[in-house]
Amino acid sequence: MKNKKYANFSEELKLWKRGYRVVVGLDEAGRGPLAGPVVASAICVASAKLKFQPFDCAQGKKLKIKDSKKLSPKKREQWYRALTAHPDIKWGIGIVSEKIIDRVNIFEATKMAMTRAVEDLKIEPEFLLLDGNFTLEELSISQKAIIRGDEKVFSCAAASIIAKVTRDRIMRRYAKKYPQYGLEKHKGYGTRAHREALKKHGPCKIHRRSFKPVCLLPK
Repeated sequence: MKNKKYANFSEELKLWKRGYRVVVGLDEAGRGPLAGPVVASAICVASAKLKFQPFDCAQGKKLKIKDSKKLSPKKREQWYRALTAHPDIKWGIGIVSEKIIDRVNIFEATKMAMTRAVEDLKIEPEFLLLDGNFTLEELSISQKAIIRGDEKVFSCAAASIIAKVTRDRIMRRYAKKYPQYGLEKHKGYGTRAHREALKKHGPCKIHRRSFKPVCLLPK
């Protein structure tokens, strides 16, 4: 039986009822790859009365939001266009390079990317909903960490889509600069093809030198 559960507004509604008007969902893409940046997105649904369910004109169906990892590339692009064009949605992006990841570690880089995404919103958040098991201690904003938030919370699922599409586009641009690695296919993740390309060509400027097996290869 297929899983019919989709992310919804339950968490946002609880906070709106408590008087929080600017509720922001956060998620990231790119913690695991061997190459490229980590990208975070912050999403704020500006209206508690929002009825948001984009329509797929090609298939004549309403789109239901899920964690980006459970959507096809085509569906992620559809959602990206719908989210970024919607007048009642504010969104921000935070990008942290592979060089900073190597310097501070991926966990700290992820938090840095999320902080930058919040700052990029150009709106003052009143409450943050984070996908994961950590909060952003450096921000003096009320927060809640939610395990698998990208599967449950609309704002976090939306943020996961924006972050994933943004990062995939970055990696496709890098693929043109470094065509020998097949980045347009695996987006920097440690697939068999990527590892074989690393052994053959060695790491390039966007590889994470602190990650295995990159750190084991000759510089």
